[in-house]
Amino acid sequence: MPVMRKTSPLSRRSLLRALGGGAALGALAGCGVPAAYVAPGDRAAADLSATDKRLTWANWPLYIDTDDKHTTRRPTLEAFEKRTRISVDYIEEINDNDEFFGKISPSLMNHQRTGRDLIVISDWMCARFVRLGWVQEMDRTRQPNVTKYLDPLLRSPAFDPGRKSSVPWQSGITGIAYNRRKVGHEINHVSDLWADDLKGRVTLLSGLDEAFALLMQGNGVDITRWTADDFHQVCDQVEKHVHSGQIRRFTGNDYIKDLSSGDVLACQAYSGDVIQLQADDPDIRFVVPEEGAELWAESLMIPNLARHKANAEKLVDFYYEPAVAAELAAWVNYVCPVPAAQDVLASSKDKDTAALAEDPLIFPDATMRKRLAIARDITSSERTDFAKRWNAIAGL
Repeated sequence: MPVMRKTSPLSRRSLLRALGGGAALGALAGCGVPAAYVAPGDRAAADLSATDKRLTWANWPLYIDTDDKHTTRRPTLEAFEKRTRISVDYIEEINDNDEFFGKISPSLMNHQRTGRDLIVISDWMCARFVRLGWVQEMDRTRQPNVTKYLDPLLRSPAFDPGRKSSVPWQSGITGIAYNRRKVGHEINHVSDLWADDLKGRVTLLSGLDEAFALLMQGNGVDITRWTADDFHQVCDQVEKHVHSGQIRRFTGNDYIKDLSSGDVLACQAYSGDVIQLQADDPDIRFVVPEEGAELWAESLMIPNLARHKANAEKLVDFYYEPAVAAELAAWVNYVCPVPAAQDVLASSKDKDTAALAEDPLIFPDATMRKRLAIARDITSSERTDFAKRWNAIAGL
């Protein structure tokens, strides 16, 4: 089993163009959303899996384990191919949710094959695919590991009750990162970002879908059922802090550089990134505020007309075997959607690997889990107006 890797997962959660996504859906609406919607009976194609032992999988860069000595090799994927004799064409082509949406949406809305049997996209984008009827439900009778081992916290998001059309690949937390040595005191609440001694040294995430939930939680909002009033209250607050100079700027993953250099003392951050920062600076802390933090996932989905659906379902289930999930978690360092993998890591003879089992940013402890929630997604009718307001504040 590999020890924690040294590369950083910066390219997965890049700056997300929320308004671009709204414009894309607006364009579909202009063409008539009913025409873009695909009815359940029109989503499946003849499945060639029984005779054609292959599948095509589109994923983000740096989002699967590699061999330290031969970086083009992917040990878990090779193990799947050896066991099942299914050949996987693994393509690292997803760099941005909206960009990928634009790449495959013409095929999906015109009832054409995408050439991909499995894709990984962020759950807020998964919600669009589910609403438009662009993905197929998975056959859980082929996925006993998913049924048994999927984290209960991730089992039933609002956009896909029961996870019928999606299965989390990896998960994470949007919380607060800060430099304990330089701040000089603990940060335990979202409101602590607005303290006078942090003026001009705070950043927020620029992407609408990444930023809003944590800020709402700071106001005591239940993000599983937030309202438009909750959103506009957050915007009013953020606008005030921008005008006062409290907020230095809005960022994508470049908050990592700002926090490392000391230009920023506290910021919205992703849990997986902070694990990497802590390896170089143990004074960097990650906080799930007492009011709560957002739990998110990037999930596996099978697009319409995929020709190797059963093969794809088999691969998804393979990654839910605790031993396989543990090997992947040791490499990617995000929240593992398979809690049973924790015991596998803990039993490792490698000291560094075993230590990962105790990291709450990979396996949240009971106290942290109570404070995590999955936000309801922004609907297509809300997105354009909400993105317009947020992007004006964030300067996008």
